[in-house]
Amino acid sequence: MNMKAAIAATLVLLSASVTAPLYAQETPKEALLILAKKDQTLAIVDPASLKVLKRVPVGHDPHEVIASTDGKTAYVSNYGFGQWNTLAVVDLTGQKPMPSIDLGPLRGPHGLDFVGGKTWFTAEVAKVIGRYDPATNKVDWVLGTGQNRTHMIWVAPDEERIITTNVSSATVSIIDKVIVNPPGPPPGANPGPPPTPRTDWNETVIPVGRGDEGFDVSPDGKELWVANALDGTVSIIDIDAKKVTQTLDANVTGANRLKFTPDGKLVFISSLRNPDITVIDAATRKVVKRIPVGHGAAGIIMQPDGARVFVSCSPDDYVAVIDLKSLQVTGHIDAGHEPDGLAWAVQR
Repeated sequence: MNMKAAIAATLVLLSASVTAPLYAQETPKEALLILAKKDQTLAIVDPASLKVLKRVPVGHDPHEVIASTDGKTAYVSNYGFGQWNTLAVVDLTGQKPMPSIDLGPLRGPHGLDFVGGKTWFTAEVAKVIGRYDPATNKVDWVLGTGQNRTHMIWVAPDEERIITTNVSSATVSIIDKVIVNPPGPPPGANPGPPPTPRTDWNETVIPVGRGDEGFDVSPDGKELWVANALDGTVSIIDIDAKKVTQTLDANVTGANRLKFTPDGKLVFISSLRNPDITVIDAATRKVVKRIPVGHGAAGIIMQPDGARVFVSCSPDDYVAVIDLKSLQVTGHIDAGHEPDGLAWAVQR
């Protein structure tokens, strides 16, 4: 090949490499999901490499994210303190946005859970919790709490119990499903068909500390721990007895989220006002460590196998990775501006 032909071949190869489309890596079977509020994106992260594989737009003021049970879809609450009324939807396999869900008058969606094939959410301005059915593309159930700023939500796997924190009311709602048997016809009336039992819900409202927001249920299902941001305390509730059994003076002013480790031995609490994560021994109720992570922290998610915990450090624009054995920060993820809500997606 002469010099002119060699140069021409090189130019062809260079042109091909420049114009060839760049494809994002496939979403791994297990993926970490990170919301960046300021960027209005959801980052799909490979937890093995800690690399962002794709950033997907999710609309206004995204706060919380949850993945479907099959790990193929993510739902994001567009909050805006009541300015917005939508849930963004992301195809995690295709790594692309899907049509959002219009919640109509249910404004200020925030807390999310995914149980029984449906997305459960809070709507602060409407003072309700609701449930969205992807199969019918409809909100198929709503229940009023009567509390102010119903914020975070947890739904039992059997859908028999729902728990929410109500920030401005300084309360927790434990809501239990019950079966109601309607009364029969009055004496002498035509009996007709027997009345059909129906489902109802009983709400128990439990006073806790001021500014209660982040909470978690212990893995054994017996206790509910609630972080009270304005008081800097943690309320421990016996779920069956439905009462506060202990209030810990944990010095967690500005507390945002609270999570148990998968084995139930430790409790992690983030704070938007403090530079570290507070770690409490669940058995002794004592603070065992405060882990420096930056200038404040929000979302927390535990790796299901109990190896690591991921913490959104919103003021620092990264997610801190903490080893659960050493309780040391071992890495950071560039998650975009103002990371907050986190979720774990496992494709099944």
